Amino acid sequence: MEKHSYIGKNKEEAIKEAEISLQETEENLIINEKEVKSGLFKTKKVEIEVIEKREVVKFIKSYLLTLLKDIGFNVNIEVKNGEFPSYTIYSNNDALLIGKNGKNLQALSKVVSQAILKEVGQSFKFVIDVNEYKEKHQRNLERLAKKIAREVKETKVEVKLDSMNSYERRIIHNILTNNKYVYTESVGEEPNRCVVIKPKED
Repeated sequence: MEKHSYIGKNKEEAIKEAEISLQETEENLIINEKEVKSGLFKTKKVEIEVIEKREVVKFIKSYLLTLLKDIGFNVNIEVKNGEFPSYTIYSNNDALLIGKNGKNLQALSKVVSQAILKEVGQSFKFVIDVNEYKEKHQRNLERLAKKIAREVKETKVEVKLDSMNSYERRIIHNILTNNKYVYTESVGEEPNRCVVIKPKED
């Protein structure tokens, strides 16, 4: 991954220099401020290290391909650029790659996050999926949330769902956030934290 250095009287000037040189806007760059340098006459200068975000997008794909090949998977990876990049993996053993309740997929995302942090010095948002498992799982959770919400509306009795990770809980909260008849709360401690769907007072 190519890293570029720029120096300016202040951070803004150094960033402007990077934008001109790389012909990119600041939002497409990852910028890390290095130590402040003092010149001969104590004039302070700021040095920044810059990485283009598209380089990180390529790095993630390459890192995933190498890592998965090394542990015995045959894979193809499809990359989509949206709000943040998403990587859909198609492999010779999707079930193993996903793991029970998506645990292996979660672990893989953590490994990649750590590699990025080490490489670029800050976190970077991305999504890893296996054969659209997350999309299907999300649709199933949304269906479940709506079904339980209807039951709670009719019976006026709250329902506690099974324990879920933060990503799954967020899906439930989001789908019911504007519901007129029920509201949601997360209760308990990790890893057994779960969502309770409760009736709203009339």
